[in-house]
Parts: sequence; C-alpha cells; structure tokens
Amino acid sequence: MTDEQMRYPIGKFVPPVSYIIEDKRKWISELRNLPGKVRNAIMPLNDRQLNTQYRTGGWTLRQVVHHLADSHMNSLVRFKLALTEDNPTIKPYEEGDWALLPDYRLPVEPSLRMLEGIHIHMVALFESFTDDQWDKTFVHPSSGDTVSLKKGLALYAWHSRHHLAHLTETIKKF
Repeated sequence: MTDEQMRYPIGKFVPPVSYIIEDKRKWISELRNLPGKVRNAIMPLNDRQLNTQYRTGGWTLRQVVHHLADSHMNSLVRFKLALTEDNPTIKPYEEGDWALLPDYRLPVEPSLRMLEGIHIHMVALFESFTDDQWDKTFVHPSSGDTVSLKKGLALYAWHSRHHLAHLTETIKKF
C-alpha cells in the first residue's frame, strides 16, 4: 500500500443509513475481539518494529496501540455521559498532542491491558442497551454534530478496524 492508502487503509468512516440489530451485533463483536487481535498482531514485534511508522509522517505502531487505548477510554466516557445526562457536550482531546506525551514511549502492555478492560466495559454496556438507549446522544463541540450512541458504536467499530489495519498492513512489510 502507498502512504496515502495507508492513511485510510479501510476507507474513511461512512455513517450507516440504518442501524439494524444484525449490524449492531457485528460491531459489538468487532469491539469484543479487537484487544485480542491487536495483542496477537503486535506481540511478536521487537522495539525497533514497534517504533516503525505505519506511513511517512504517521504514528509508530507503538503510538497506534497507545492511541487505541486512549481513544476508546474517551469513547467509553462519552457513552456513559450520554447514558446518564441529556445530550451532553463531550470534551474533545488533541490526539496528536497526546501521542507526543512520554507515556506513548512505554511498552505496549499497559495499553493492551487498558484496551482489554475498556472493551469488556463497552461490550457489557452495549449488550444491555434498549432501543431508547441506542438513540441517546452527545454533542461533539469541534464539529457541532449530535451523535447517537448507535452511530458511536458504528464509528468505534470502524476506528478499531482502521487502526488494526495500520498495524497489520505495516507488519506485512517486516
């Protein structure tokens, strides 16, 4: 893949036109399985390989793993806010700046453990949702968009596949 193809190796997120139960189940399954897939992909890698950028100017594989944990941690908080408040405005964060913080140089194991725990919580919540809960929303202040939790599920399933592809496509080059 070219660097440009590696930017969005599975394509950009396209919101579904409908949210049928089978799709929600598939997305929940993808979230359930992501931590194991990430772990299996990166565990054989050495430090040099983990410090490889997935594309020129992109994050290293190590940063991608840490980003997944941070992003999905923020997502879990957003879902919980939407469940317990009326259309809350969430707090965005500067993911590029977070990727430069010292904890992104740590071994990946702490973020793998975080990702595992976060996804256990996410799946437990998602599997308990009523139709009304799927329709709950939050506001993203950067875009001004009101996001339903069912759209959030679809987005984070895509986000999982997106970054897993960054890892797996880069590993194919080793």
